[in-house]
Amino acid sequence: MIHYRADDPSSYGIPEDRISEVDSRYPDIMFGRLFELDGRPLTEERPPEKRLLGCCRDFTILFLSMARSLGIPSRVRVGFATYFEPGFNLDHEVAEVWDAEEGHWRLVDAELDDEHIDETDGMSLNPLDVPRDRFLVAGAAWEACRAGEADPEKFLVDPNLNVEVTRGWPYLRHNVVHDLAALNKDEMILWDAWGLIEQERLSTEELALLDQVTRATLTMDTSFTEVRDLYAKEARLRAPTTVTSYSPTSEVPLEVELGIRTSAP
Repeated sequence: MIHYRADDPSSYGIPEDRISEVDSRYPDIMFGRLFELDGRPLTEERPPEKRLLGCCRDFTILFLSMARSLGIPSRVRVGFATYFEPGFNLDHEVAEVWDAEEGHWRLVDAELDDEHIDETDGMSLNPLDVPRDRFLVAGAAWEACRAGEADPEKFLVDPNLNVEVTRGWPYLRHNVVHDLAALNKDEMILWDAWGLIEQERLSTEELALLDQVTRATLTMDTSFTEVRDLYAKEARLRAPTTVTSYSPTSEVPLEVELGIRTSAP
């Protein structure tokens, strides 16, 4: 993978028309495109221009595909990383992998180098075991802001992106809904929107519903039932067959019809 924004693809001679690769929603399409670019085995390192354009979500999806093929329980987590931009919590997506030896889930950031340097403190960060206070799953971020323990305006896509819906409460809500979908194996592209994500204002009942979602996603290792039931029963949370895509490939929102859906584990 090469990040379509952070890695400056043009500096490697990657033409602008390859931006469409960022909408490669499904693993089979992603792997197919990789082999079109370079037919060698995946174990061989590819030069940047032979890598797939994508974002954190795509690094994670490819990693999960390989982990699951080996029978390793793994899932997507949507939230915010503290280790990219000092003073901010940036929109990010990582894997959560079951460590059978230690008997717990660990966070794995497939986008990072082996020894990533945390921009907040200059210390190295192990991408195979990211601390929970360095990557906040969406529910933890929402709860901290609701309790007044964190500033919602510090949770965003990019400090230099002055688009209201990409920061603060609208984006906290966005990631809470995306995290619930991912836990139910609807691993959406991060610029997909539907249901509660697209509402301008929320009622008291809808805020309470999101509070319920966050509690469920933070306590699900005791019982996954509520995570499954909330997604199955609540249409405002569940990704429909057609979603709105605010893809960087288009100047206007797109209506995208989804393919075959995967049921929750």
